Amino acid sequence: MTEPIICFGQQPCGFFPKRFLVAKINTARALQKEIGGSGASAGGAKIVFFYHDSDADYRETITVMKDTTTGAEVRLNFLQENKLQKKFSPLYAKRIPAGWQEEILKQLPRFANKPLIELFAETKEKTVADFCLAMYQKMGLLDGIEILRSSNKTFREQAPDLAGEYFADVEYQNEVVRAKIELPAAPTTPPLGSARGTPPQQGGEAPQLSEDITRSLSPLSKIPTGASGLRGSPSRSEGEVVGVIHEGGNQFIRFPIAKPIEKWQKSAARDQRFAWMQSVINCTHYIYGEGEKEYLNVSPFPNIKFIDRDKISDPNYAWLG
Repeated sequence: MTEPIICFGQQPCGFFPKRFLVAKINTARALQKEIGGSGASAGGAKIVFFYHDSDADYRETITVMKDTTTGAEVRLNFLQENKLQKKFSPLYAKRIPAGWQEEILKQLPRFANKPLIELFAETKEKTVADFCLAMYQKMGLLDGIEILRSSNKTFREQAPDLAGEYFADVEYQNEVVRAKIELPAAPTTPPLGSARGTPPQQGGEAPQLSEDITRSLSPLSKIPTGASGLRGSPSRSEGEVVGVIHEGGNQFIRFPIAKPIEKWQKSAARDQRFAWMQSVINCTHYIYGEGEKEYLNVSPFPNIKFIDRDKISDPNYAWLG
């Protein structure tokens, strides 16, 4: 019999975690207690936190708090060493410049109690993802919970290779950036045996397959191998692999990738991320948030029990104990 594994996923979500993350943790612990045991070693359910530190959006780590004196909402965030790193580097590679922590410490007495401020002051990690994770651990939120990071090279090597639309951590202007990969253009004549002779759809979103075809494919093979370029992509040399980073609006930067992309550099696009994660974790229960419910297709995973996180007030505010 498979031991139960309870999983939830989340990006780094502030140097003090957002309340919705704490709600996921509390839901997981309550479910673990209901199932029985306090971990696989005790014959009970194990809890795994899949830490999405491969994402690049710096807005994920905004910490929202209220001034205890005025009640005003204040948003604080990390700084990075340069603009390129801020916009395009994955969260595990966004480096924190000297002086940032000292500036935040000057403001924290308006929001947090002394023990929490002291925890913040003693945290010395140098990247955004490391700093956030260290804070959550010091606050006692992750005691007894296994942590698996999406940036972890061993995890990426264990997962099936990604085909179709995916992202990769590649070098651009001396920084590591998370780029969407445009594969070499597919042949204009579809290969023999292709479904109805229809080539893969092109565009910024993953191709949408019919429900019947989707059922016939494993979760990690839904997107056919081929070009995944954005509309308006300029022509390029045959066989050239191109990285794409989004500047905002309709503005994109495309750059050639000369070196072969290794498996440990790759991470899944949003719609393939759950299947990518599940291929390694093999969870039996998954706690998802309000945002995930809007896009996560659960039908390919009939053996997993999907559970809503507990409701919590002010979910986007920082949890301060």
